[in-house]
Amino acid sequence: MGQPNAGQLHEPHNLEQMLDRFKQAERDEKTDQVSLGDVLHEVGRRSFAPLLLVPGIITLLPVVGDIPGVPTLMALLVLLVAVQLLFRAQHFWIPNFLLERSVSKGKLDKAVSWSRRPARFLDKFLKPRLAFLTHGSGIVAVALACIVIALAMPPMEVVPFTANGAGLALTLFGLSLMAHDGLLAAVAFALTLATLIFVYLGIF
Repeated sequence: MGQPNAGQLHEPHNLEQMLDRFKQAERDEKTDQVSLGDVLHEVGRRSFAPLLLVPGIITLLPVVGDIPGVPTLMALLVLLVAVQLLFRAQHFWIPNFLLERSVSKGKLDKAVSWSRRPARFLDKFLKPRLAFLTHGSGIVAVALACIVIALAMPPMEVVPFTANGAGLALTLFGLSLMAHDGLLAAVAFALTLATLIFVYLGIF
């Protein structure tokens, strides 16, 4: 099987390290595309936090997240992972048709480069606090919130900017679990509610 990938050796601990994993996924010189499978290979598929961050970051990234259909595909990934977490999966199964979805290296590289500065800014505020929101029943609550977000994301494609709000909420949830930062989880819950209200008003 070869050497274990970076995601299997250790998990990223902040947003900038996650962006580094996106860059590492671009290493294959035989193609100008980067697949979701390439990214997840770098992140690993045994932990809920990075698997939330991947679709969150992809949906939030400029250029990439605005591609039609991307929010819906990321919603499906979130739904699959969150449901498996509720059933206490030890290794998250993801279907091949999702793993094979890809984006050009040029678009991904541009989006990651643009995101570096805000990632460094956000990482400065990460620290363990309000632990009850990121352990035990708190993780279950996060998973349920993410399922609600995922179910609402397809309609978000027709309401401007709401998919980006969903991506930000998923990113904050993933970071909160990764850094055991319950305050960030609380912010993500509030953002989830605000985004859902905005979608409802935008549709009706």
